[in-house]
Amino acid sequence: MASVNIAFSPVGGKVKVRKGTNVLNAAIEGGVALRAECGGNGVCGKCRVIVQNGDAIGEPAEAERKHFSPRELRSGYRLACQTFPKQDITVLIPKETRIGERRILTRGTEKQTALNPMVKKFHVKLDEPSLSDVRPDFERLLEALSDSHKLTGLTIDCDILRKLPDILRDAGWDVTVAVWNNARIVAVEAGDTGSKLFGFAVDIGTSKVVGHLVDLTIGKTLSTGYIENPQLPYGADIVTRIAFAMENEANRQTLRKAVVEGISKVLRQACAKAKVDVHQVYEAVLVGNTAMHHLCLGIQPKYTALSPYVPAIKSSLHLRAKELEVEMNSNGVCSFLPIIAGFVGADAVADVIATGFYELKKTSMLIDIGTNTEVFVGNFKDIATCSCASGPAFEGARIKHGMKAETGAIESVHLEPDFEVGFKTIGNAKPKGLCGSAMIDLVAEMFKLEIIDSKGKINPRVKTRRLKKAGKQTEFTVAWADETATGKEIVITQRDIGEIQLAKAAIFAGCSLLMKTKNLERQDLAKILIAGNFGNYINPQNAKLLGLVPDVPTERIEFVGNTAVEGAKMALISKETRKTAEQLSKEIRYLELAATPDFSREFAQALFIPHKDMNRFPLVNKELADRGRTAKDTHNS
Repeated sequence: MASVNIAFSPVGGKVKVRKGTNVLNAAIEGGVALRAECGGNGVCGKCRVIVQNGDAIGEPAEAERKHFSPRELRSGYRLACQTFPKQDITVLIPKETRIGERRILTRGTEKQTALNPMVKKFHVKLDEPSLSDVRPDFERLLEALSDSHKLTGLTIDCDILRKLPDILRDAGWDVTVAVWNNARIVAVEAGDTGSKLFGFAVDIGTSKVVGHLVDLTIGKTLSTGYIENPQLPYGADIVTRIAFAMENEANRQTLRKAVVEGISKVLRQACAKAKVDVHQVYEAVLVGNTAMHHLCLGIQPKYTALSPYVPAIKSSLHLRAKELEVEMNSNGVCSFLPIIAGFVGADAVADVIATGFYELKKTSMLIDIGTNTEVFVGNFKDIATCSCASGPAFEGARIKHGMKAETGAIESVHLEPDFEVGFKTIGNAKPKGLCGSAMIDLVAEMFKLEIIDSKGKINPRVKTRRLKKAGKQTEFTVAWADETATGKEIVITQRDIGEIQLAKAAIFAGCSLLMKTKNLERQDLAKILIAGNFGNYINPQNAKLLGLVPDVPTERIEFVGNTAVEGAKMALISKETRKTAEQLSKEIRYLELAATPDFSREFAQALFIPHKDMNRFPLVNKELADRGRTAKDTHNS
């Protein structure tokens, strides 16, 4: 079959692919990282590339005509997902398309727990066989373990058994046995290796994979690792990936292999830092939302996305590493914590565990903000939860100049009374775009200065050089072209503001309905805990002003970091924590928002900034009053 060569400049890399393969898929094959938030459907417009030889690629597709001006198209701009080379080409990747170094939170609040891991090591010395003692090797080992450590009823995998005779004799009958859950032998090693006992805690996020390498003899993290989720080229959000997986079994296996290889990569990364052999990692505890859970296991995820949103399994799972194909001790165990519902997964269970939310005496709220946001309300007596389809707007998808929290992303914004803009970027680099925390700041600050009204509409009467028309859209310039890394203005558009309103309305509607099921008012919340990579960097005052979270005193809002990976770590080092996870999975009450009659009304009211019912935001209302505005003004400005 005919093929073409595609070279990528200036990042380097060249790949030979079958003719008919688009540039985005060629980049994936060649290990070249391009932004593609919509999974290659031509919707997001983020996989921008430049191809000088127009004859090699044909006429622009309709999606490209939508995202590029005629001048840009004449200059060779194309979407990688819509470009199908007919002959060898070189593709130039502009700065805005390259994925930079991302700021990923690898730590979070961790509740102290007693050390009692599932996998343990036992050192034994065996009597050598003789003509008067011809016990088989395995039975000899079992009796030694029973005599020395009171272990009985152990099983062993066949591939360990195949090597056992040589291991015992080469070791001079002096060995260490790694045992999982006092039931299964996962390794037999020469000599006393009791000090080399390691585990791995993994948070499989929609956008990133984070892992902790843990010394199971002391329960401490030795090193961490992280990467972008390798599934990202197939869609920035869960729904896009599920749609890809639903097409056929090959796609499902593509997603499974991508994330499993990603987990192994993070493990190798963490082991290299700590100078630990990956084969001395005997257990991995994995958490993720329900879709990530299913995709990692190769389970058909279709029915989690279709009403009534039923997952394939809820309870914990334990697989041999060789079954999952994770690069660690091949007979070690990969354990998945239990999930709660179709869109509330093991990562949310881990959040509850790590924060100690299930033990709080005072009623509180826990929010893990992401492409899919989980909300918990309750205390030690009772907890209710729901999932909010907040979408990938806070990750930069569907936002004109949106991006993830990478070097060069504007992360915070302040507007002066004269509408001039002050901003801070990640890494103090020249700005390339806007990440989620900056979007929250921008919309809140624009509302404060009446550049937008409570419906999110830009006020055309505001006189500032930063407001301008771009076709049918009105835009507000955040950074001028000479300030940016790309040499182009960074703006927020009317459509961008609408995307943020949709995301925040979904989250607040979830918060409101959960509180309603428990007959709670905002003043009943002792604290609001905000978890996740994104949540850690938002301005709490602006989050309230936007109407993202309930209007409680700012000092009641706490940021707890990546509690999903911390909860996985707690389960890794503690049998008791795993029992707690199982119990929470069964006892936490799940509210399906799609089946709640009031959801549409709550969502519609929450689209306003901060909300249509200003009585729900008395503290924000007071702030507005101090600025000379009233609740009526916010809806009629």
